[in-house]
Amino acid sequence: MTAPNTTKPPTKEHSVIIKAYLFIYNAVQVLGWSYILYQLIDYYLLQSSGFRAQITLWNYIRIAVIIFQNAAFVEILHASLGFVKSNPVITTFQVFSRMFVVVGVIMATPTAKLSPGLPAALFAWSVTETIRYSYYALNIINCVPHFITFLRYTSFYFLYPLGVSGELLCFWWAQSYAKTTSVWSMELPNKYNVIFSYYICLWIVMLSYLPLFPKLYMHMVAQRRKVLGVNCVGSSDKKKYN
Repeated sequence: MTAPNTTKPPTKEHSVIIKAYLFIYNAVQVLGWSYILYQLIDYYLLQSSGFRAQITLWNYIRIAVIIFQNAAFVEILHASLGFVKSNPVITTFQVFSRMFVVVGVIMATPTAKLSPGLPAALFAWSVTETIRYSYYALNIINCVPHFITFLRYTSFYFLYPLGVSGELLCFWWAQSYAKTTSVWSMELPNKYNVIFSYYICLWIVMLSYLPLFPKLYMHMVAQRRKVLGVNCVGSSDKKKYN
């Protein structure tokens, strides 16, 4: 579960090389998540039912999701190196929380791949990330249309709850599998003399959504009010690279 990042540029002027790199990175992410959105639409609306019977959504879309979601790891480096004015700790939490859903839940269990929450989560992620990275890329060249800013700070009203609901459904289907197996768990005795329950870990993360989601959601409401104003009147340069 992650709220849209509130990444800001550093106070010092970026070098041309760093700006070019950040623009290319964000532009590639826009293309990647747009492609994932296209694959999602193609799978459900353009392909036949016979095609869907032969291949699952995850098998059809997984390569792009793994590549472009895990590529977000470099955003931790961006924050740590000062390429963007963002808290490295918060950025790490945001990146790894989504990576955990992809790697630690969906890829880790056969049931999560079949969860009805998967298409909901992927749709919310792909639309959100396409908008977010578009905003970042255009902001680097000081050319953010107002409609992009509006979408950046408005689409979360629908997409954030949808994404969280999808993620929780993936967790639910994963825990049902973990409950009946010892997958990714460590039981005593073992050479490390430690015990770890993947099943309990999934439940801890699931329950953490209860206090975190309302806080993150209201944070985005506050950010929207700050950028767009109460009456949604604003310009893209009011809050750069948020």
